[in-house]
Amino acid sequence: MKYDVILAGVGGQGVLSVASIIARAALAQGFEVRQSEVHGMAQRGGAVLSHMRIADEKISGDLVPKGSADLIISMEPLESLRYVSYLKPSGALVTSAEPFLNIGNYPDLGEIHSAVKQLPLWRIVEASALAKEAGLAKAANMVMVGAASYFLPVKTQILEKTITEVFFFFYAVAAEANVKAFNLGQKAVKVQNSKENKK
Repeated sequence: MKYDVILAGVGGQGVLSVASIIARAALAQGFEVRQSEVHGMAQRGGAVLSHMRIADEKISGDLVPKGSADLIISMEPLESLRYVSYLKPSGALVTSAEPFLNIGNYPDLGEIHSAVKQLPLWRIVEASALAKEAGLAKAANMVMVGAASYFLPVKTQILEKTITEVFFFFYAVAAEANVKAFNLGQKAVKVQNSKENKK
């Protein structure tokens, strides 16, 4: 098994935290993990891109070749489209619905969402709203981990345990809110999947 992931967003959205949680959980499940350094401007507002490769055997390199990603996880809808060329035909794109308005001529959001919906497999998640529902606005990135978990080869219970361990280091309330955000993101995609299956 080999599973390639592209993680995208802008600085300050927690792309590194998303990558860290998934990588830790994958390792805990016994997978090999290779991850590239983050490309782009990691400071607030700059584009961020990271490659992650998960496998049950030795992985030859850190970078995901174009046209071979199984999944794109994006914290920002415009950034998700920037890296569509990496996605394989059967791959999935999971993006936050809300824009990060870091440029003056940001394209029409409806058009961006429409472009995402042209892909064979996509999910658009109201990450910010769900994070607030979880009780922690900063947990939008964990909403996205939950949303992506449906497609990842990593078990839900291992992802939840990893989130708890990482955030409990700060304090228990943060761990609880981040796990709730994860669960809400996962539920949002399950609802979307159910609607798709009924079509």
